Amino acid sequence: MAMAFLVPLALVALLAAAITWLWDYTFMRLVWRPYAIGKDLRRQGIHGPTYKLVKGCKEDIKTMKEETDGLVLDVHDHNYLPRISPHYLKWRAQYGEPFLYWFGPKPRICIFDYELARQILSSKSGHFVKNDPPATLLDVLGNGLALLDGIDWVRHHRIIKPAFAMDKLKMMTTTMLSCAQSMIKELENQAFQNKNGEIEVDFNMQFRELAADVISHAAFGSSYKLGKQVFQTQHDLMAINVASSLDVQIPGLRYLPTERNRHRWMLEKKLRSSLMQIIQPRLASTSRDYGDDLLGLMLESCNETKQGGKEGGLGMSIDEIIHELSLLLTWAIFLLSTHPEWQERLRKEVFREIGREQQPTADALSKLKEMTMVVLETLRLYCPPLFLQRKPIVDITVGGMKLPKGVAVVIPIPIMHREKEVWGDDVGEFNPLRFENGVTRAGKVPHAMLGFAMGPRSCIGQNFAMLEAKSALAVMLQKFSFTLSPDYVHAPTDIFLLKPKFGLPVILRRLD
Repeated sequence: MAMAFLVPLALVALLAAAITWLWDYTFMRLVWRPYAIGKDLRRQGIHGPTYKLVKGCKEDIKTMKEETDGLVLDVHDHNYLPRISPHYLKWRAQYGEPFLYWFGPKPRICIFDYELARQILSSKSGHFVKNDPPATLLDVLGNGLALLDGIDWVRHHRIIKPAFAMDKLKMMTTTMLSCAQSMIKELENQAFQNKNGEIEVDFNMQFRELAADVISHAAFGSSYKLGKQVFQTQHDLMAINVASSLDVQIPGLRYLPTERNRHRWMLEKKLRSSLMQIIQPRLASTSRDYGDDLLGLMLESCNETKQGGKEGGLGMSIDEIIHELSLLLTWAIFLLSTHPEWQERLRKEVFREIGREQQPTADALSKLKEMTMVVLETLRLYCPPLFLQRKPIVDITVGGMKLPKGVAVVIPIPIMHREKEVWGDDVGEFNPLRFENGVTRAGKVPHAMLGFAMGPRSCIGQNFAMLEAKSALAVMLQKFSFTLSPDYVHAPTDIFLLKPKFGLPVILRRLD
């Protein structure tokens, strides 16, 4: 009798819970909150495209990007903004700045003011944190340094930072150069087989392999080959998630056995398996000496705090650097291929400071001032990370703008790197000399360069990326001259980061 009475009560409780969830999800999240936030921001003069139930502005963004996807640029035209951000250009012109738009039901405020960006990015009080990543992105990368906040971020940052200190990086120069010279040697052997001493190489792929090789040694030590498998699997997973980023997210759909989900699950299983092949032998060590590479530092931290599962965090920190480093090198080669006067200028600097045959050292690389200028100008024109996002954890006023808790602020790097008022009338041209007196004097405001972000959450791997980029460019300039292949199509695209849509085929010629 009692049992028969309890069953209806349980069903009533479940029904009540379901109704509460539906109310919270369908009405509060999809209807009331967008209405309230939109009304509050309009009072402040912040306008934007109309919110559409569930979809937000995703369909509009997708349509505009599809319309400009076929746009091909001249190789000397660096204004790829209509290809990657037609929606930002349209909405800025239509609604002014800042403007409000909707990524699904989530509000985004796009800003273009450097001082406002500085205040948000330099927030040391912790009022601004990284924006919530999509659940599928967390599946790929885990709660790594780039996605953590608060105490967890402080702990991870403290552990990882020493591995990227300049003294440690100088010690790693030998490894960097060894990987770069191995790549160059292989290319030389291929060129020797051709009578004209020329070969065509897709440097988009070549530099991705080089970056993965270098960083795998740094992160995983003797397990670097398995480490490269980890990075390749993460890359494949990322491609799946980027392809669906503008789709309308239906609750529960990612758990259904669709073809895309089955592929994702297979890759996730492969990723976990590869990571555990690297981690388990170290965890099984009786000496508790996990090694002095980056993985060892992470495992030591996990042991000390009795928290596992941080391997995803390592993957995010390192995978992020791999992609950004390889693309930084890719775009640098593109610019030097289209500006032979600067290619020759850098070659003369390398010969002068290092020599024709000598292996570069960390100290010699630090003397390559003109190369530093070229790398920085590459970051300005073709910065791999395209947008920075932060959200306030409390209602806060910044620069006279009242930001509601949880409303993400978007900082569009490529647009801000092209403001004539800040960078001058030659903003659309490749001019490394603008960095002749350093980063802070390159534009009319000292914090105009956003390539590595700024403030406490600036890129922890920026010194690593700069040193490795200069290492690879130096050894390449010692052996080859290069020009773009006639097959190259200039169509930068934003697949997670800024990439050449059709690769970067380059003609290499041996100097001797």
